[in-house]
Amino acid sequence: MIEECKKAEIDLLITSTYRDFESQNALYAQGRTTPGKIVTNAKGGQSYHNWRVAFDVVPIVNGKAMWNDSVLWQKIGAIGRSSGLEWAGDWKKFKEFPHFQFTGGLTLADFQQGKQVVIA
Repeated sequence: MIEECKKAEIDLLITSTYRDFESQNALYAQGRTTPGKIVTNAKGGQSYHNWRVAFDVVPIVNGKAMWNDSVLWQKIGAIGRSSGLEWAGDWKKFKEFPHFQFTGGLTLADFQQGKQVVIA
């Protein structure tokens, strides 16, 4: 995906990959019990970031993070999908444009039971 974005002259910065449960719980608290905007509905163990199969990005334009360019996000989402990733910008609830994941068809319950993505 990163390489395909480069070919399309889109510069991406990876902002988040793996999160331990403690870090996930701190993000979940944001906007609820700590200051800030709500950025996740997932507690520790309920995010694909906790299982090393998700990452977040932001496009960089002229040296600045471009969080609110919906046309650019649609291009990035299309590239992510064409690379075999699920894009949270397609979700019906809590759309999250920066978030991509590859679960290999596994659910959170599968990961919680110790299953892992197998890539052939």
